[in-house]
Amino acid sequence: MRASTTNPVDGVEIAWEAAGDGDPLLLVHGSGLSRGTWRGLGYLRDLQRDFTVVAMDLRGHGRSGAPHDVASYAVDRHLGDVRAVLDAATTYGLVDGPVHYVGYSFGARLGLALAADEPDRLRTLATLGGDWAPMDGDIARTFTPRWREALGTGEMEPFLAAWEEAAGGALDPATRLAFAQDDALALLAYFEAAEQSAGVPLERLAEVPVPTLLLAGDRDVVRARRSQEAAKVMPDARYASLVGQDHGSTLLPVDEVTDALRTFLEAVGA
Repeated sequence: MRASTTNPVDGVEIAWEAAGDGDPLLLVHGSGLSRGTWRGLGYLRDLQRDFTVVAMDLRGHGRSGAPHDVASYAVDRHLGDVRAVLDAATTYGLVDGPVHYVGYSFGARLGLALAADEPDRLRTLATLGGDWAPMDGDIARTFTPRWREALGTGEMEPFLAAWEEAAGGALDPATRLAFAQDDALALLAYFEAAEQSAGVPLERLAEVPVPTLLLAGDRDVVRARRSQEAAKVMPDARYASLVGQDHGSTLLPVDEVTDALRTFLEAVGA
């Protein structure tokens, strides 16, 4: 099924979908992508064999509302969106109690924040290419130092061209297509808010009781190091490396990631 709900704080509409049968599992994508990324890569087809999979579009992405003001993308607004989707899925009878949470990149950041704020919402947490620290220049390092100028044009093509120039070559077609569909001014506001986020300090992660798997590519050097740091302080967490993968390729190959997820869930008795 496909549906939408609204964040009760500001009324922004959040699109989501659900399919499959089994324990509820929430998928939250990364910056510039959408829930369609999970479908296109094959995650939905794979995971729906064992789980009731709920996939949502972050605000400013996919079919969700896309405000242009920075305040609308504060972490508490994103967390409110996650709660609204889980509450709506509960109303439909798809979720009954805490869920397995799987987040990539920014979706992983939100998972850590939710685990720190409301651990009772989660049965388990899996972060893919996640990071707990303040972003502090991550947008420039991940995409292009000219992201503000490029997105400020109101068009996505200048941003994509600047990103390809910084990367030294063409983006893969699926990634380029996903970003090309974004609202440039909404993405600009989203990035500005993300850069201002304080992250989730290790001191707070040390109090998170949720069983957690932190996955990162061994070529995604900073996020791999930060994931290992989080795994050391969290009471029930483990780190696993994705050999040969950088941040952009964290989600590939799909079966390697989903096998790691299933192994983790079996190990914690979920």
